[in-house]
Amino acid sequence: MNRRSFTWDDYRSWDDRRRWEIVGGEAYDMTPAPTTRHQSALVELTSQFQTYFRGKKCRAFVAPTDVKLSDENVVQPDLIVVCDRDKIKPTHIAGAPTLIVEVLSPATALHDRMRKMPLYAKAGVREVWLVTPYPWLVEVFTLEGIRYQLQGIYSKKDTLRSATFQKLKINLSKVFDFPLEPGEKIAMVKESRPPYGRRRA
Repeated sequence: MNRRSFTWDDYRSWDDRRRWEIVGGEAYDMTPAPTTRHQSALVELTSQFQTYFRGKKCRAFVAPTDVKLSDENVVQPDLIVVCDRDKIKPTHIAGAPTLIVEVLSPATALHDRMRKMPLYAKAGVREVWLVTPYPWLVEVFTLEGIRYQLQGIYSKKDTLRSATFQKLKINLSKVFDFPLEPGEKIAMVKESRPPYGRRRA
């Protein structure tokens, strides 16, 4: 028995009180509410994006914003930047954004990495950020040919610089500014000279 393939028309008819994504014609229910850390990081990222892109050609949009990559691929990334104004429709974004940010959670991390990253590469999304709220981590990928290459890894004390928008600088100490539970903080490894190799005389 063949599995039914869902399309944009199906998607538009579904109950909008629930969040759905379609990848390769298969529907995924994204309804569970994000964590407070997810939302805290996303709100701060959105604020810094809005400040940078204000008055510029490119525009930033925050979830839930429908992005129609094709008839059988409809997603709602957490944060996107669109530079082609023709892609901005009244109800959705039609085509690949220039930059996509996904704030990961335990429930969505595999979906974002295993299903959506190859989809974004195929659609031609130039840059993707994967943000892990804790342990504090941002992975920046750029499209090289048909696949993504890791361009940088950043943590809480770093300033992130976009590979595509070179003047876009993100203060990650503000993005990751949320309390931790007692006993949750990970011990940081101290940097020191490695204890191997020949000593100089």
